[in-house]
Amino acid sequence: MKKLAISVLLFSALTISAQDHIQWRNDRTGIYPETGLLKTWPAEGPQMLWHYDGLGEGHSSVAIATGKLYVTGMTDGQGYVYVFDMNGKLLNKKPYGKEWDKNYNGSRGTVTVNDGKVYVIAGMGDLACLDANTLDMIWKKNILTDFDAPNIEWGINESPLIIGDKLIATPGGKKHNMVALNKNTGELVWSCPGEGNISAYCSPLYITDQQVPLIVTHTADHVIGVDAETGKKLWSYEIKNKYSVHANTPVYSDGMLLCTSGYGKGSTMLRLTNGGRNVEKAWEATELDNRIGAMVKVGDYAYGSGDTNRYWFCVNWKTGEISYKERGLAMGNIIYADGLLYCYSDRGEMALVKPDPAKLDVVSKFMITMGTDQHWAHPVIHKGVMYVRHGDTLMAYNIK
Repeated sequence: MKKLAISVLLFSALTISAQDHIQWRNDRTGIYPETGLLKTWPAEGPQMLWHYDGLGEGHSSVAIATGKLYVTGMTDGQGYVYVFDMNGKLLNKKPYGKEWDKNYNGSRGTVTVNDGKVYVIAGMGDLACLDANTLDMIWKKNILTDFDAPNIEWGINESPLIIGDKLIATPGGKKHNMVALNKNTGELVWSCPGEGNISAYCSPLYITDQQVPLIVTHTADHVIGVDAETGKKLWSYEIKNKYSVHANTPVYSDGMLLCTSGYGKGSTMLRLTNGGRNVEKAWEATELDNRIGAMVKVGDYAYGSGDTNRYWFCVNWKTGEISYKERGLAMGNIIYADGLLYCYSDRGEMALVKPDPAKLDVVSKFMITMGTDQHWAHPVIHKGVMYVRHGDTLMAYNIK
């Protein structure tokens, strides 16, 4: 009984720890393991618990670790990490590097918090490792200059991926296309030339259920699969559009990899074969051209919005058949929790939607009126609270 009790306590501690760490789109899937959330909202929206004005310019989302919120913003060309407690009190703020101020200004990639450290990639290429408590700089390098890679038209945008002691980033150089660095020192562990494409605004994904654990990301003209241990390129598949923008982390489930991008390219489903060492095309849906809003898989269907095709779509995961396309909301981004879709449009609509393959079933909707510039940051849900970042403002809503 004593051993059983210890095992239960350890399992509970691990579960709580995992739930207390939120990175890009929770675990890069957009699926949040919350329960007991509201099934409808009042007409004016759920209760706002607090808001903070003064983040500066930016499009990054909130990351959460050990009871603290981490988010970035830009002021006068400098990127800052902000740390809040769960009640919205600012605990700390420190700079990490020069941010993107040439167009659609502000911080880009969401930070990754791991083992007491904060990792962030600035739009101008600075990769910084900070102490999670003090925000003191531990190490810093520039992935563009250090790995001979050009910046991209709207500034590099990537959330660092941590695998064990390795940090994964995609400079987009001819030789150093994807790199693994020691997360504690910043030293190079391995480098993969990929297809030599420039970076494409995509945050990589780690896939562990194949014979070869692999990292997948989308570069300018190709989706690539890389052996996570050695950095060897396993495969590549050509998917490109006219602006080389592929900002969505691919959606993965049971050996299938949904790759979506905008500007008329649409979506391609790849099937991993030979234990992850190869891929083949399963289907293509050119009409479903999701650009920066990402998609989520719920059951046998995937949901998300278009770009040029300004519809919201539901697509059959296995066949690629479009189940519906409707215009009940402006295009935007999407996450999922407790049986419902949360859709945040680029016009500021925040909608609660039932995942029904037959129709876009909007249950509740309200407008995000605070904040500045584009409505691009993806919402985050944690312990019954929905965090919405709109430019200069961070908002917390009670949705439980």
